[in-house]
Order: sequence, then C-alpha cells, then structure tokens
Amino acid sequence: MARVRVEYFAVLRERAGCREEELDTQAGSARALFAELEARHGFPRLPSLQVAINEEFRDWDSPVSDGDTIVFIPPVAGG
Repeated sequence: MARVRVEYFAVLRERAGCREEELDTQAGSARALFAELEARHGFPRLPSLQVAINEEFRDWDSPVSDGDTIVFIPPVAGG
C-alpha cells in the first residue's frame, strides 16, 4: 500500500471539495489511482486529462509509489 498526496485543479477540485488530499492506495498506476478517485468523487470524463507525478508529466501507466505527489491536470478552457 502506498501513501500519496493528490492535488486537484479546476473541475476536479470542485468535485473533490478540496485542493489536495493524502490517502492510502493499493493502485499500482496513475490510471488505477484516478479510477479510485473517480469513483469516490464522481469526477467527469475528461478526454485530455494529464497526470504529473513528482512534478513531471507521466504516462497513465506509470507506477504510483509511497510518498509520491500526483497531480491530475484537466484541460484548460479559454475564452
């Protein structure tokens, strides 16, 4: 099990009701972690969502390790 810190922005922050949270997870990848959080918070499907682990953009299949900081970055709307 890994203890991670997750930071949220934009619509994800609104749905989660917080800027960040620390949690214990059994997720083995960023994709699996997002699936856990999606179920918990009711996140919308965002096709161009990106993930960063420890301040580096990563692939969705990247492993999640104890002590990581994970940021899910939704698309930015302009106008």
